[in-house]
Amino acid sequence: MESVHVWGILITSFCTALGALPVLLIRNLSHKGKDSLLAFTAGIMVAASTYGLIPSALKLSNLYVLVIGILIGTFVLLLLEIVVPHHDLDNTSQQAGSASILLFLVAMSLHNIPEGLSVGMSYASEYKDLGPIVSFAIGLQNVPEGFLVALFLMLQQVRRWKTLLYASLTGLIEFIASLAGVYFGGSFEGVIPYGLAFSAGAMLFIVYKELIPESHGDGNERASTLAFIIGFLTMIVLTSILR
Repeated sequence: MESVHVWGILITSFCTALGALPVLLIRNLSHKGKDSLLAFTAGIMVAASTYGLIPSALKLSNLYVLVIGILIGTFVLLLLEIVVPHHDLDNTSQQAGSASILLFLVAMSLHNIPEGLSVGMSYASEYKDLGPIVSFAIGLQNVPEGFLVALFLMLQQVRRWKTLLYASLTGLIEFIASLAGVYFGGSFEGVIPYGLAFSAGAMLFIVYKELIPESHGDGNERASTLAFIIGFLTMIVLTSILR
């Protein structure tokens, strides 16, 4: 495996821990600030899906594969939400115990597995420019995702250094999955577009089911809408510049 692949995968996974760092500095986060961050995250994830993952999946396959992959990603996240007890960010600080925290971390880790496989398989693809594009798209959305993981844990009264550790562990899962994707991607190259579409479907599910409703629940719709658009444009601009 080429060293550039290892570094690209490592940086992508490290973005989760990078996103968790600002939580160490937060003392009091207002409803408006939280809603804006959630909406900004939603914008990045939508752009990563529609401007990065979906076009890449279409480039490697066809519309049928894209639809199947997105639906599988959606239904897996739907099933996971049914199986794993769901808690809103504002209502868990005194209710959720260690079991709920563990389930939350398992859910995020499972979400990172197909993302990691997509990154690794993209680097293993015969399309040399695909790996960096997919790696950047997923890495950028890993930053706000890491922030949300750390924010959730902080609201559970978890110590700040542990929030950083646990958020980093979810990124480690993605790193391991990426390495697996590199090694098996050459043998199962046909799986790559399914993995890309799977990640897109999972992201879109999280955005529509969790982030957008949560960011519009406290009367901050205008600020959240603006933050969503800024996040969306930020992802598109950065992806275009670094292509």
